[in-house]
Parts: sequence; C-alpha cells; structure tokens
Amino acid sequence: MFQDLQEKLEGVFRGLSGKGKLSEENMTEGLREIRRALLSADVEVGVAKAFVARVREKAMGAEVLKSLTPGQQLVKIVHEELVTLLGGQAEALRLEGTPPAGVLVMGLQGSGKTTFSAKLALHLKSKGRRPLLVACDLQRPAAIEQLEVLGREVEVPVYARRDTKDPVEVVQGAKSHAREILSDVLIVDTAGRLQIDEELMAELEAVREALDPSERLLVLDAMTGQEAVSIAKTFSERGEITGSVLTKLDGDARGGAALSLVEVTGKPIKFAGVGEGVGDLDVFHPDRIAGRILGMGDMLSLIEKAQQDIDEEKARKMEEKLRKQQFDLADFLDQLRQVKKMGPLKQILGLMPGMNAKALRNAKIDEKQMARTEAIISSMTLEERRRPEIINGSRRKRIARGSGTQVADVNRLLKQFRDMRKMMKVLAKPGSIDRLGKGMFPGM
Repeated sequence: MFQDLQEKLEGVFRGLSGKGKLSEENMTEGLREIRRALLSADVEVGVAKAFVARVREKAMGAEVLKSLTPGQQLVKIVHEELVTLLGGQAEALRLEGTPPAGVLVMGLQGSGKTTFSAKLALHLKSKGRRPLLVACDLQRPAAIEQLEVLGREVEVPVYARRDTKDPVEVVQGAKSHAREILSDVLIVDTAGRLQIDEELMAELEAVREALDPSERLLVLDAMTGQEAVSIAKTFSERGEITGSVLTKLDGDARGGAALSLVEVTGKPIKFAGVGEGVGDLDVFHPDRIAGRILGMGDMLSLIEKAQQDIDEEKARKMEEKLRKQQFDLADFLDQLRQVKKMGPLKQILGLMPGMNAKALRNAKIDEKQMARTEAIISSMTLEERRRPEIINGSRRKRIARGSGTQVADVNRLLKQFRDMRKMMKVLAKPGSIDRLGKGMFPGM
C-alpha cells in the first residue's frame, strides 16, 4: 500500500530539487501535482483539497532554510501535515474502569471483524491482559466456529451460545462468565451485513447498551478505498465510534481510506492489519506511516518487529559464534527461520530508509528461495550441517532428492555459505573494519 502515492510524491519533490528557492510559481505547480497524487490514491476530494491548502499556507509563509533545497523543505512540510492528517499520534485503547472492560468490534460482513478480534486478543494478552472473546455474530453461518478456531490458535477462551439468537443474552452471559474466570477484557465480535441497514444498527445499539463498552472499534477493509470512508462516515453518524481499524493494509490498495478516515470521522485509526496471521496486527502510528509514504522508512517498526520475533538469547549466542568463526549451517537455518517470523522480505525492506517506491516495486525478491534454502538444510543430517565440508557428490544427490530441489541448488547454497564464512573470517581479524573502510573511502 501507498507505493503509487509514494512514487508520485517522489516525482514532485525531484521536480523541485535544484531550484534556488520556493517561489509562488513552482510551489503552485508542486501543490497541483500533490493534489493529483492524493486524488489518484483515492483520498476523499474534500480531504485532499484541505490538505493542500494547509501545505500551501505553511510553505508560502515559511522561510526556506539555507541548508535545505526547496524539495527538502516541501518534504518536511508535507510530512508534518501527513502526520496530522493521519491522527497526529498513536492512540492507545482505553480500558480503564471496573473490569471486565468491553471492546465492541463492529463492521460490515467481510471486513475482517472476527480475525481482528482474535488478533486483538493476542495483542492484549501479550500486554498482560486476560481477554475473553465473545461470539455475538449469530447471523453468519460458521461465525461461532471461526472464532472458536481462532481462539484456540491464540490460546484465548471464547464464550459462545448456540441456544439463542439474541446477542444481548450472549453479552450478559459473557460478562458473568468473565468475572468467574477473572478475564479483564471482553472482545465482542458482532454480526455484520453486506450493507448498512436499520436491522444492523438496531442490533448494534442493543449490544452496545448491554455491554457498555470502553471502546467501539469499526473494522474497515482498506482495499475498498472510498467505500470504507463512506461506511465509516455513516457508522460515525448513526452510532458513535471511538476509533477505527484498517485491515489488509499490506495489500495493493491505493491508501486513500487511511488518509481520509481521521478527517472524515474525527476519530483515530487505532490498529492496522498487515497480514493474514494472528500476529499480523500493528498499532497505528501516524508518524511512521507518514515516513513510509515519503520514503523515509520506518526503523522503529522494524526494530519492534526484531525485538518481538528474534530471540535475544539466541542472538547473543549467535554473535559469539560469529566472533569465534563457529557459525555453521544449523545456525544459518535458525537465523533464516527467525527472519521469516518478521514477515515477507518485501514488507521488511519497505520499512528501511531510502527504499523508494520504484526500487521496491522493481525489487526481484524470491520468497520461494528462502523456502528452498530451508528445505535443503533441513534435508541434511546434523553432522552435515555442522561440517558442510563432508558433503560429497552422493550426499548432495541425497539432499537434493530429500528437499525436492536440484543438485545445482545444493551446490549454489554450499558455495554461498563458504563465501560467507570467508568474509566473516576476514572481518574477524583485528583492524579489518578499518581496512575495509579505507578501501571503500580512501580519504578516511
């Protein structure tokens, strides 16, 4: 998401680079292109117009710093306004008061409410909370079963009733059950419809009165673009929401929903779904999203992913092995699996500063290669992983058969590993980093 917008904005800033100062003429042209980029990204017309007006006011009234080019100055202003447009700062869930606190999960059918409910339960559990999932979608076939399956996956209890069609009864029973098992948060997955209607809104109102939730979260599919904004506006007018959630933010949508929601509803975006796994849920950070849109990367999210998915003790031991040149294929496999936990490589690269939209779009990243590498090493014996030099011709054929690959693939992996060990051996020598730096930068 946002790649088209990022690419168009990069073009605007490049067009302004090299000019001595921001003039009314080149600023007007730049702002016109920014407005077109926003509309192309499916940002609501009124939102795009107001955004450009705010940027114009700041840019025309600001002194251009001597150390900055006009393009850099405009990037700074646009970044500040994007952060404001996206909500200013991350908004935490409000779960104060006498437990159990209630979180009402709303949205149309197919928006991802049930999956988000499980993701939220896992997120709260990781923060030390004791959530209880409540199955209040009594309309969609198999909705209860889906929540129960997800509940088992995240190891969070699910309260369900199959003897009633009244969601209010379910909520009342869930509140009593939560007190019995000492759950401190109720996450209520409600029914949706294919469109907003009176029956849906009346049912939500009844559930809301019975639950008295601390949070009322509207789940929206980011892939639906302006339709998501229209849905949010109607929900906001008909039943007060405290925040929204965007699912499928890792998809190919243009991003207009994310850029329009806060201004249209007046409520923050609290979470973003960034994948299909139950752990693929991010707190929505406006400053980080703005940085991604402008190609500045998102190192904080990258660091958080690493802290969450990479075992610190294993990393320490791995560093020690690297220093002592004891790194083997078993260690390499372990590292590969830890990197895989962080998500798709293209998604990880997108968080890195300097990775512009065009480079990311054209990057030829073969996720299957990681799977092939894992299969090849997994087909080796423990001794072969520790001492790859013993892998002769017959062993290579066996490993290739066992991994469903070709002998050439095995040979390539072994060569890459040998080259990597040679490099680590050179870097392990005293003063090697200094020599490397002087070779790359002769003036050092």
